Amino acid sequence: MSKRPTRLIAALDTADRKQAARWVSALHETVDAFKLGLEFTYACGLDAVRDVSHGQRLFLDLKLHDIPNTVASGLRSLLSTLSPELMTIHALGGPEMIARSREALEQAHSSSTRPKLLAVTVLTSMNEQSLKAVGIDLPPLEEVVRLGKMAIQSGADGLVCSAHEIQALRDTLGEEPVLVVPGIRPKGSSSDDQQRIMTPHEAAQAGADWIVVGRPITKAADPALAARAIKAELQG
Repeated sequence: MSKRPTRLIAALDTADRKQAARWVSALHETVDAFKLGLEFTYACGLDAVRDVSHGQRLFLDLKLHDIPNTVASGLRSLLSTLSPELMTIHALGGPEMIARSREALEQAHSSSTRPKLLAVTVLTSMNEQSLKAVGIDLPPLEEVVRLGKMAIQSGADGLVCSAHEIQALRDTLGEEPVLVVPGIRPKGSSSDDQQRIMTPHEAAQAGADWIVVGRPITKAADPALAARAIKAELQG
């Protein structure tokens, strides 16, 4: 089991720029980073991502997946406007796409300021049945380990995975890869559209580097209070 600290990312899943800014204002002293993804970026644009995340640690979760040259060019374009700490591509893009993505990040930033490149393995909304529906016959855990090993060998700094897959990934890949874990739900919360979930405490015990929490924080009557409770759970 990893002893590294587990940090909290608040997922700002909204198309409303003002709402995202209010959440940042309420949470910036409590959470460790903010996630902005497809919904906000498509609705509000990259300038809004830059403005809302200004001065904050940013997890830019756009999950790029295309031919290698297109993804590498897309990353360079993003980094001309934004300075995320973490950003995502899909592992299913393959070894060349991942390697070209890593090269693009290294060309855009020095090693000390380069964003961490994370490969998304199996979405936490998917289970064995949904994998079979898209032609993947392996159980989620085996597919995650297979994709994760390929992604790290191809140049990814880390992976986005379910908390249930952390131990298998550590056993296979060691402690170095950064593991970012969505599908986190405090006890008593709705699972919403997630299939493979854990509580914050369970994810921390398993060895997650970062956990991503959205609705249990942003839909709470007091988002800062909800975030503080999760941080306390991580530390306890």
